[in-house]
Amino acid sequence: MRIRWRAAACLALCGVLVLFLTKAGAVRAAAAEALGLCARSVIPALFPFLVVSSLLLSLGLGELLSPMLAGLMEPLFRVDGVGSSALLLGLIGGYPIGAKAAADLYRGGFLSRPEAERLLTFCNNSNPVFLISVLGVGVFGSIRAGVWLWLIHLLSALLTGLLFRRWGPDQQRQELSRCPAFQAVPFSAAFVGAVRESLGGMLSVCAFVTFFYVLARPLASLGGWLGPALVGATELFSLTPLLDAGRGSFILASAMAGWGGLSVLCQTAAVLEGSGLRLRGCAAGKAVQALLAGVLAAIFTGHALP
Repeated sequence: MRIRWRAAACLALCGVLVLFLTKAGAVRAAAAEALGLCARSVIPALFPFLVVSSLLLSLGLGELLSPMLAGLMEPLFRVDGVGSSALLLGLIGGYPIGAKAAADLYRGGFLSRPEAERLLTFCNNSNPVFLISVLGVGVFGSIRAGVWLWLIHLLSALLTGLLFRRWGPDQQRQELSRCPAFQAVPFSAAFVGAVRESLGGMLSVCAFVTFFYVLARPLASLGGWLGPALVGATELFSLTPLLDAGRGSFILASAMAGWGGLSVLCQTAAVLEGSGLRLRGCAAGKAVQALLAGVLAAIFTGHALP
């Protein structure tokens, strides 16, 4: 079975290679466009958040929030209160900051593996700036539409967390190496480490955005809603030029923001590398969140669009 899967993957990649060779000019143009997008939008929107989120975790944000939010995180999501920092950072900073924060908490021994993988199902979310400014104002011509997209995104993430609260085995807290007292890190060392680590993460993010932006370009020519849906499922930024200000576009934008795209899953895999955490829970959570976000958008479209 594994040999068949590899053969199918190699065959598909050969097809992609042939497509790239026959459309070399278009591929170069799309790659240049994607790199420009990274320089204009992705890096300014994401890099400062990566640095600040890493710095906050290094300085003990999770430990500060844990006693305050444990009463919500543990009964609702079966995750220790320290995990609330990953959820909040993911909601504010965008993909893949929530996943990175969850992985950092697991590496530091503050979450068990089942808790961290449970957290990954709903803590990795879109940047509100993208939802409100790029989609709301840029596509639908309304801040109200963008705010509704963000509220739907937030609600769908929390509902996903509730649905996945039984994901994975029960953890044994006594087996955790956490519960070590938090070791304070000097601010200068934490800042230098956060900037260096975030730079590496930013390179991975831009590389995946560029590749999947190029890969998604031929899909845009497909007719009806199939083309935009496949583009959004591949790379989220590439979807925005294909949307109009109608109800169908609002539902599709909401669902695809919940999913994030294959590009986001690869970015998530990059920040999880070496942590021992599995990607499958995150992928399953994003698929469920996309479905929930689409349904909620269909319900609230009348309130969101002018």
